[in-house]
Order: sequence, then structure tokens, then C-alpha cells
Amino acid sequence: GDDAAEGEEDAEEDEEDGEEEDDEAENLLAWPSGGLKDKILWCLCLPVYVPLYFVIPSSPKWFLVTFALSLLWIAFFSFFMVWWVEILGEVCHIDPIIMGYTLLAAGTSIPDAVSSLAVARLGQGDMSVSSSIGSNIFDILVGLPIPWTIKLVIDLIVGRTSQIRILSPYLTFFVLLLLFMVAAVVVIIHSIGWKLTRMLGFFMAVLYAIFLAAGITVELTAPEWLKF
Repeated sequence: GDDAAEGEEDAEEDEEDGEEEDDEAENLLAWPSGGLKDKILWCLCLPVYVPLYFVIPSSPKWFLVTFALSLLWIAFFSFFMVWWVEILGEVCHIDPIIMGYTLLAAGTSIPDAVSSLAVARLGQGDMSVSSSIGSNIFDILVGLPIPWTIKLVIDLIVGRTSQIRILSPYLTFFVLLLLFMVAAVVVIIHSIGWKLTRMLGFFMAVLYAIFLAAGITVELTAPEWLKF
């Protein structure tokens, strides 16, 4: 009985030590112990780590505050990310819409790709696919209307009439292209037996390349026959 009790105490101590190690690993301001690559990456991310470390509480008791502050920081960083992408496009003489297709879209979708990859490795293929589709639906139906609505309400309060203008005259074409891509994804997944394989990844990459090529070509050449 005494041996069992001592074993349980040792297990609890090991768990506590493991938790303490996890807490230490989550210290964003700690100098990384990895190679030169990790140290350079840490230095580049330090301007982001510092405000997050001091402003967002890490205690589970304050999870609602942590969630709300995380959303505010995401909005703050997103504002500057879009602003700097626009500036980069102006400096490089690249159309803002093309910058949105490429650099901005890739930057905002990397977290989705990482999360989908993580759950796919756990064998949750359905969750991986539904996550990628659901995130895009959320972006279109929530991510766009909410800021637009807030802007229109603010303009209404201050007595100023305004409207949200979409600069691209090819919106109908891109909507049809998006629907085609969705249909192509469903057909490809069905043809390979509803399984996530390397072949599926290859076809997805090809579809994405086609989408980029079509979008960039349309924006650069500005064909009149696609303005419908």
C-alpha cells in the first residue's frame, strides 16, 4: 500500500514537473536554445511577442479576456498587414488585387493550412476538409459583411453617406471561377474514393495554379468581354 501511494506521489510530481516545463516552453520572451535559424526567427517575431506576452493573460481563469484580447490583436495586426501589402504593391507597381490574390491570401491562409495538416495527420480527413471549406465560408459571410456594416453604421451616425465599392469589374467572372473550383474539388475527391492522398494534393496545387494564372491574367489584360 505504501509503495502504491509513493508511486502515485511520484507520478503527480512528474506531472507537475511536466506542466512547469510546458509553462517555461510557452515563455515567448525566452532566448531560444535552437540553432541560428531559430534565433533569427525569434528576433524577427519579437515585436509581436512583446505586446502579446504583456497584454494577454495566460491564466485559464481569464480565458474570455484572453479570447477577446486575441481578437483585438488579430484585428490590429491585420490592419497593418493589409496596409503594408498595399504599400509594397505600390512600390513594386503591382495591382492591389493581384497582391491580394498572392501575398495577402497566402499569409492569411497559412494558419488554416497548418491546422488542416495537423488534423489530417491524426486521421481526421473530414475535419481537415470541412475546416478549409468552413473558414472560407466564414470569411465571405462574416469576415466581409461585419466590417462593411460597421463602416456604414459609423458613416450613418456621423451623417455621412457612403458605400462599399468593389474595384474589380470582374466580380461575376471570379465568382463563376470559384464555383468551378469548388465543383472540381468535389469531383476529384469523389473520383479517388473520398480519400486524402498525395495525388489529391497534386490536383489541388494544379487548380490553385490555374486560379492564380486566370486571376492575374484577367487583371493585367483587362478583357472587355469578361465585364458582365
